Amino acid sequence: MDFSSSAQGSGETLLSRGISEIIEKSALEQALQGKKKLRVKFGIDPTSPDLHLGHTVPLRKLKQFQDAGHKAVLVIGDFTAHVGDPSGRDKTRPILTEKEIKANLKTYLAQAGKIINLKKAEIHYNSKWFSKKPGIIYDIASRVTLQRVIERDDFQKRIKGGQDITTLEILYPLLQGYDSVMVKADVELGGTDQKFNLLMGRRIQRSYEMPEQNIITLPLLVGTDGVQKMSKSYGNYIGITEKPEVMFGKIMSVPDELVNQYYELCTDAERTTQDPRAAKLALGKIIVGMYHGEKAAQKAHDEFIRVVSEGGMPSEVKSVKLKVKSLSLVDLLVEAQLAPSKSEARRLIEQGGVKINNERQEDPNKIIQLSETAIVVQVGKRNFLKIIA
Repeated sequence: MDFSSSAQGSGETLLSRGISEIIEKSALEQALQGKKKLRVKFGIDPTSPDLHLGHTVPLRKLKQFQDAGHKAVLVIGDFTAHVGDPSGRDKTRPILTEKEIKANLKTYLAQAGKIINLKKAEIHYNSKWFSKKPGIIYDIASRVTLQRVIERDDFQKRIKGGQDITTLEILYPLLQGYDSVMVKADVELGGTDQKFNLLMGRRIQRSYEMPEQNIITLPLLVGTDGVQKMSKSYGNYIGITEKPEVMFGKIMSVPDELVNQYYELCTDAERTTQDPRAAKLALGKIIVGMYHGEKAAQKAHDEFIRVVSEGGMPSEVKSVKLKVKSLSLVDLLVEAQLAPSKSEARRLIEQGGVKINNERQEDPNKIIQLSETAIVVQVGKRNFLKIIA
């Protein structure tokens, strides 16, 4: 198959949109003009059960290569998840158990399949080669010096800060590099924080007398807090399997200055308005539509307008039954898990963030009577709950 025409047709998207750096760009451009189907690798460790929009950035780039006729190679790091990737970390990651990794793996492929065509992709689990050939780790470790590994920025910062670096963390980039050997990668994708690991893949391939993979690094998607990269551990993530209305609401909470980044990295669309709110409303419909369908996206959009903008009530409100019939407003919020503590409940009430049956509440000590007739408690703009006794 001649890939030159497909490469030319999608070249701007492949090698420019949402890309930070290409190593080696001229070699990759030349490869894309040839007839060879490139093997494009992306590796992901199952460190949590859910994929979020940050994960979709490299997966979407992988799909672009797949759509251009190249082979998408997805490596699931069920072995390297035990080790823990030190990239971008200022301390050692907690070591995951076998049980945790297996639990995280259950829906990984189904989620990835929302983006790439799994039937046309190659799927590999790196435990396949590391578990069956435990001695290979000694061979890999002999090919790279300690000085070369610890010169990476992450490690240097921790050394200067007097923080520990485990031997496992030193091994991690070598193991990731060996994945590239096993799948014969021509191109590897990863975030900017993965650059050292991706370059190590080139070095390890070279040591095995293989052609070195080209590298594409992609920007790290900033989370809803506007500060840290998107991560479940930071609580600033937007999961691709979250309910449409939750997903839409989180997109609307993205800081205005990040809207352009979300358009570029998370969609194929272009921003068409400079009004931040209108741009986010459109963005929400696009992204929710990508993962839940256009009908669900329109419903989430309309629900957001009605609940947040017009002060209405959601069409579906969860109901909970409490065992008591009389309690203070503060205790009600805690018992119904609408506030994590009495102090937080009191703060929410005093700031005017709590309503019962659409009536704002001002007295934290007010006694609330419960019965079989539900009351609707609202905390903030979007948190509603029906409560009965």
